[in-house]
Amino acid sequence: MTEKELIQKCESGEIGFVRLQITDINGMLKNVEVPARMLPAILEKGAMFDGSSIDGFVRIEESDMYLRPDLSTFAFLPWDNGQGKTIRLICDVYKPDGTPFEGDPRYVLKRVIQKAKNMGFETYAGPEPEFFIVKRDRDCGKPIGAFLDTGSYFDLLPVDGGEEVRKQIVLSLQEMGFEVEAAHHEVAPSQHEIDFRYTDILKTADNVQTFKWVVKTIAIANGFHATFMPKPFSGVNGSGMHVHMSLFSDGNNAFYD
Repeated sequence: MTEKELIQKCESGEIGFVRLQITDINGMLKNVEVPARMLPAILEKGAMFDGSSIDGFVRIEESDMYLRPDLSTFAFLPWDNGQGKTIRLICDVYKPDGTPFEGDPRYVLKRVIQKAKNMGFETYAGPEPEFFIVKRDRDCGKPIGAFLDTGSYFDLLPVDGGEEVRKQIVLSLQEMGFEVEAAHHEVAPSQHEIDFRYTDILKTADNVQTFKWVVKTIAIANGFHATFMPKPFSGVNGSGMHVHMSLFSDGNNAFYD
């Protein structure tokens, strides 16, 4: 999606709102939603926000910061099918003087990628995230910590009570550009794993944040709660996220031989 194409979609009414997303130092996804008509100005100058209100960013006297969208992260929100759809753009954080903010986790990763590049390496990663889908109290909306099923590794309906929710998650991820490779029930009750194809390490990090957001959103839409906590229940397997790392040099696997 080029800048010109994106602006045309906004002007035609195809896009109604834009969610500008960043990650704080705790790994929490944050966003501000703006009307699509604001996007041309944001692409030119950035979107100002109060950095002192984000955990780990800056002090109140240094609060003015700017979001600059990365157009390669463009994606429609699959659960928004109304008129004037919503898109998301992941952003980099900049200081008022135009330099990148050192505390932006995305910028920290970019520095590591550049360090590897200076050493002659291209960096790739492929994650295998696990999570639980549990019941939610219908009155207050809070998770009640009760298993949704008694399934185990590779089980299916009727034992796997989260199969349909997991299918919706996969379909939503694919609409957002993910290349999903596998989805299945994990070892513990109500535990699941969805694997998506490896790619360069920056896009993988963006994908993990998007993945968690999609999983939690689709779970809520179905009246459930998804958690990525490593050990939410005693006596059963916890959740992990294997990350397959690889380095290439001149197009070849640097670990070969």
